[in-house]
Order: sequence, then structure tokens, then C-alpha cells
Amino acid sequence: MLAAYNLGKKYKREWALKPLTFRLERGMHGLLGPNGAGKSTLMRLLAGLLVPTSGDALLQGVSVRNTSYARSRIGYVPQVFKMYPQLTGRELLLHTARLVSQGTRAQQEKDVDRIIHAVHLEDNAFRPVRTYSHGMVKRLGIAQALLGNPDILIVDEPTTGLDPEERVRLRNLLAELAMRSVVLLSTHILSDVTSSCKDVIVLREGELCYKGSLGGLAQCAAGRVWEWQAAQTEWRSMAQERLLLAKRTPDGILCRTLADERPTPYAEPAEPTMEDGYLALIANGQAAFQL
Repeated sequence: MLAAYNLGKKYKREWALKPLTFRLERGMHGLLGPNGAGKSTLMRLLAGLLVPTSGDALLQGVSVRNTSYARSRIGYVPQVFKMYPQLTGRELLLHTARLVSQGTRAQQEKDVDRIIHAVHLEDNAFRPVRTYSHGMVKRLGIAQALLGNPDILIVDEPTTGLDPEERVRLRNLLAELAMRSVVLLSTHILSDVTSSCKDVIVLREGELCYKGSLGGLAQCAAGRVWEWQAAQTEWRSMAQERLLLAKRTPDGILCRTLADERPTPYAEPAEPTMEDGYLALIANGQAAFQL
């Protein structure tokens, strides 16, 4: 279990992350929020890479500021990381294993081969890293974080820039890891959360605004989602005063938006989705999205 208690970070006089409290147990948890919401600050605090201004993060009751303990139990995969391009994937993992593992050389090689298999890089383990695709580099980064069998895996935007096949492959890998570990997945891609996560954390402007189930997140937009058919001229005129995107249909344009009141006499209430709830939490006034 990973728990945050009144955990916050201030730079000079500004809170990058206002004090928050929550617990994460085994499984995959989504972390959502717009740019600047405090997601990276939270992940680095949970990984023990930042000193908090207030509170603490505890892994099985031990502070993550216990550096040696945190490094042995927490794997952290940042959005951008550098690797030695001339090394093969296996050589890179062996180098990392020697830095983090206390075992013998034979044990380290066994661990590396096991992890290469876990992240499905067996066919490319002896190729130089410079020849890897973007998705393969992402999987190699996760492999590095898995050395030492950490209890916690914190991953920042792992599927950004991947093609659909690589995204599915990486999501399946994280879902498999979540069966025995705590996985915190930060992403801007809501479908990654809906397909893999048991619950979600939403940050806005450095503040925790939601922690709970995906169904509960959808209900944050209850009573505020509207749909209606509009002619193209009506849609264009309304788009100037209200942010909305729509889907073309044989009958015209199907519009969907968030609003506290019925935006047009033709609009009818619609069942909210998780995306609706997320936008209702982070948006000021009306929000827009595509069906």
C-alpha cells in the first residue's frame, strides 16, 4: 500500500501541489489532469524524488524519504528518459541491474532475462537501443523500473506517441503488472484509463478534485450533459459562443456539450460518460469534446 498524508509541495510562495491525502492499494490507478495540474510533482513526491513541503508519503508504513528503501521498492518511469544508444537492450538492463541489485552476476542476468520476457523484448534484446521504435523504448524504460521487483510502479504518459498496436501492448503489460503491484498511470489519454484502471485521481491547479471509481467520475457531470441535432448554420453560430464539437449524421450535426441549463430548446439530457465527468471537473464554464 502507498499512502499520501497531507502531502504537498510549495515552490517559493506558490503551491505546486496543495496538501492531499489518499491511499493506493494493489491494482492500476489513473492520474488525470491538464498540464500544470501537479501530476509530475505528485509522482515525484510519491517516488521519493522530491522533499515535500508538508506531510509525507508512506510505503507499507515507511517514509519514501528513506531513500534506500524507496529505491528498492518503487519503480518510476518518467515521460522522457535517456539511454545509452550504443548498448543493446540487454546490456543496458544489465548495467542498471548492477547499480540497483545486491545479487550475484548470475542472479542479475537471470533477473534481466526474466524482465526482458515480461516486457516482450526477447526478439530485440540484442539490438542496439538506437534501433528501437518509440514503443520499444517505452517498454525498455518499464523494464528498467522493474529491476528489483518493486511493489510500486509509477508511469508518466507511457502511451503518448505510440501507434494503436503498441498502445494496446503496453496497456496489457501494465494491467498484468497491476495484478501483483500498485501501478499509478499518469496520462492525457482517457481511453487508457477506462480500459485499464480500477479508479482515478483527478488534479486541477495543484489540488485534488476527485479520487474514486470511474463510474463516480461520470456522475460529476450528471444533469449537465446535453445532446441535440442541429443544422450546419446553427452549429456554426453556436460554436462562436459555446465551445462544442459534434458528429455529422445523415440528419445533420449531432451536438453534445456540458451546460448547467438547456443550451437550446431542442437539447435533451444525455447519460454522462467518464470523459464528461472529467471535463466537468476541470473546465470553467462550458466544455467541448468529440463524440
